[in-house]
This record gives sequence, structure tokens and C-alpha cells, in this order.
Amino acid sequence: MMPKWTKTITASVSISFLLFDRFSNMCLANCLEPMRAANTLVGCDFYNWHFLSLKGQTVLSSSGLPVLPQGKLRDMTPCDYLFIITSYDYLMHDTAQCRKALQDSARKSKTMVGLDTGPWLMASSGLLEGRRATLHWETIDSFSEKFLNIDIVRHRVVRDGNRITCAGAMSAFDLTRTMIEDHLGSSVALDVDAMLLRDDPLPAQNRRVRSAPTSPLQSAISAMQTNVERPLSITEIAKIAACPSKTLERRFKAAFDASPGQVYRHIRLTVARQLVESSSLSISEISLRCGYESAASMSRAFRLRFGMAPRALARSYLSGR
Repeated sequence: MMPKWTKTITASVSISFLLFDRFSNMCLANCLEPMRAANTLVGCDFYNWHFLSLKGQTVLSSSGLPVLPQGKLRDMTPCDYLFIITSYDYLMHDTAQCRKALQDSARKSKTMVGLDTGPWLMASSGLLEGRRATLHWETIDSFSEKFLNIDIVRHRVVRDGNRITCAGAMSAFDLTRTMIEDHLGSSVALDVDAMLLRDDPLPAQNRRVRSAPTSPLQSAISAMQTNVERPLSITEIAKIAACPSKTLERRFKAAFDASPGQVYRHIRLTVARQLVESSSLSISEISLRCGYESAASMSRAFRLRFGMAPRALARSYLSGR
């Protein structure tokens, strides 16, 4: 799917998280926190989630964190995504009861996602027949020996139809960020990166390794983020990125469906909003810190982006505390 800079928010997305004992807490957090951040940024509960276990019992993460689910898997209502999160003890969880429950739940979820060793339970339940898949790389050899009719690949995230498989905790963020970009646009995905201090604007999907930390896009965005108060020209950004200006334009268009100038203005206005909501600075001071020559020029751009003036947003934010 080609990226779009902005997208119109329509129906919300419902997600069920199926947790098994000794699941990876980092896997869960790397799915939940980007979604929570996206909800904050768009100002509504676009992503709605709840937690399930096989029998409705409390489950413990591999680090001993207890989670009390909101129901049993068999009582799951229809949802857009069912995330299956297991890590250690996946062979113990692979029972006839589990396989039957997963087969039934597959009919009630539009897309099924397996994380870490979750794809093993999906495969054992016959839910990955004839598809491409991945799982935690430490388990790939035994997985490929047992499930001969699955095309196993050593990738971070693999999508095949309405099945998604994910190799582990760090790639769970890649998956969730891509979902956010697909649902809400590249602009929201970039804001999630900034909120969670992620410095890679292009998550590695079907690749073995991440893109080089000095890629032109990453260098360009890093330069934008560190030069908000005194904005650089796009020519200067291109020099820092060691990339011709026209080539950089094409790369931004391909990655974000936006020009470098659009992305730079977006980053500056995102910082402006953060300062409006979290500081006692005047609008004039915020304007200067975000590279605007006057409060009036920033206010015009701010109103176009957020639908209200900075002062109105500040009052709204304070009254909602």
C-alpha cells in the first residue's frame, strides 16, 4: 500500500489481544504504546482494544507482570484484528483446546496477527496453510521442520492476505507503526515517532535488517528535528543528508507522499503544539522557538493544521485537565 501524508478518519479499529502465560511484555507494549500515542494525536479512540486469555484467567508475562483479561477467547466479539502473543512455553500452549479456539476465533477476526512464537500456534491450528510467515528467529529451524507446507522466511514482519506474522518485540513496533501509517497517514506515524523518540522513520518490514542509520531520509528528518528554532533551507538539508535536492524530494514523496518542506513544517508545528500544551511560554516565544518570524504567521499555520488558534488550544487543554 502506497503511503499517504494524511487520511480521513472514519470508523475506529477494534483489536483483541490474546495473551498466554510467559508472553513477551515488550511485544505487548510495542503494540499498545504506538496505538495509544496515535489516539492521543488524533484526539479520539481510533484504536480500541481489550485483553483475552484462553480461559479468562490471569496471565503472567515472562517478567512476572500479571494481566487480568476481560474475557475468554471463546467469548470474543467480532474484531478487526486478533493479536496472538506468546513467547516461552508455546509448546505447552499448543493443545487441542487451543487449536479449536483459534480456529473459531479466526472466523470472528478480519485479520489475525501472530507475534514472537504466536505464529507456531497459528500454524498448528491450520491457519497458515500455504502461506508465507515468520516467527521468532530462534524457533525458525524447528518451525520449518514441522510445518512443511508453510513458506517460512527470516523477515521481521510478513503479511500474507489476512494473516500477519511478526518475529519479536522490536519488530512489533515496526508492525504497529505501519498499521498507523496505513490507517491514519504518514503525518501521524511521524508524530508517533517523535512522541516515542524513535529515530527511524522507515520501519523495516520485509527485510532482514534495519536500514542503515545514515540513510538520507533519516539524516534529513534528524536535521529537521534538531533545527526547529532556526529552520534550514531544503538545500542545506539535502547537503546534510548527502543527497541531491531532487533525489531527496523523490524519496520523501515515495516514503511519505509529502515534500521535504511539508514534512519540515509538520515537525515544527508538532513542536509548537507540544509547547502550547505543556509550557507556560507566550505564543510569541513559541513562535520564535519554532522558527516563525511572528506570532501571527505561526497562528495562521497552526490554525490550518489543528483547526484552532494556539491560544484557543491552550485554553481547551487547561480546561480539560
